[in-house]
Amino acid sequence: MTYFKLLLTAIFWGGTFISGRMLADSVPPFSAAFFRFLFAAVCLYVLVVRREGKIPRLERQQILPVALLGLTGVFAYNVLFFNGLKFITAGRASIIIANNPIIISVFAALFFREHLSPIKVLGILISITGAVVAISGGYPLALFAGGIGIGDLLIFGCVLSWSAYSLIGKRVMRDLSPLASVSHSAAVGVLALLIPACMEGMPAAAPGYSLADWGNLAYLGLFGTVLGFVWYYEGIRVIGPSRASLFINFVPISAICLAHIILKEPLTVSLLVGAILVIAGVTLNHLPVSGLHLSKSQVRP
Repeated sequence: MTYFKLLLTAIFWGGTFISGRMLADSVPPFSAAFFRFLFAAVCLYVLVVRREGKIPRLERQQILPVALLGLTGVFAYNVLFFNGLKFITAGRASIIIANNPIIISVFAALFFREHLSPIKVLGILISITGAVVAISGGYPLALFAGGIGIGDLLIFGCVLSWSAYSLIGKRVMRDLSPLASVSHSAAVGVLALLIPACMEGMPAAAPGYSLADWGNLAYLGLFGTVLGFVWYYEGIRVIGPSRASLFINFVPISAICLAHIILKEPLTVSLLVGAILVIAGVTLNHLPVSGLHLSKSQVRP
């Protein structure tokens, strides 16, 4: 059952790219991010109370790190995510975001002096090659002729913001449980998103959202955030971080397959080759989840 839940988690996270793509043309990015994490924050706090007996209070020295978690992993990540999906396909976005652990490992080496073995360096090079193949459509030299678009840059911004979230989380989780950390960061993100969402016209527009829009928002909040987080950390507890995190490699595969089935996105050779190379590079570069990562530290839906 643990392995089955981890496989479903990877599929849920792959599905977030499809829901995000479907929302990109109908719900503005700040509003989409606000509702996603409003749903998630409420459910996460309920889980915190059930599992820990109460909502942990933040000490004065914890307020700034937790605020930074919300601003990087919730606010910045999701604004970039929903904006980026306006311009590029869900499958292509999933390949870029699959490089999360690669960037995290590089930053960890720079800021925390964590060792980069030759195998990890090889994994970084292979993964970056895969991303370049996918982004360029199989023609890497095209990148030098303006082949990287605004959508690619926005989604790569997701990678940078999630890397910051993961590394800051290393400090926060010394004093708070992963569940409490993510709950508080989700609440910070909701507060930060409220004003810009209102400026987008969210209060007036929300009643006009379609059932499909609300369904996608609920999916992102409940399945893509809450259930995925809980099952992922259950897997870490039962079978260990190394084996649990290997299931993350199914995320870009599920995203590409679901995008083809639901959104009718083409399955190009360059996309599939890029996915294989990224997955191979991430596997070589595999990092212990418990050391650096939060709920979805190798991807972000």
